[in-house]
Amino acid sequence: MECYFCQKGIEEINFNDVELLKKFTSGLAKIRAKKRTGTCAKHQRRVAKAIKRARHVGLLATTTK
Repeated sequence: MECYFCQKGIEEINFNDVELLKKFTSGLAKIRAKKRTGTCAKHQRRVAKAIKRARHVGLLATTTK
């Protein structure tokens, strides 16, 4: 399974793109492991950083109940 971002040719992962970032979080708003998402290590680090930034700004929930 190839990385989603490598397939699409996406280099920059924007933290404002909430719909894309939600694909990489679980139902409890945890960041999914690269085993589950199929992303490469480079893009997994960038996704995690973008999700954390989006949480800090308030675009993504930190937890759900």
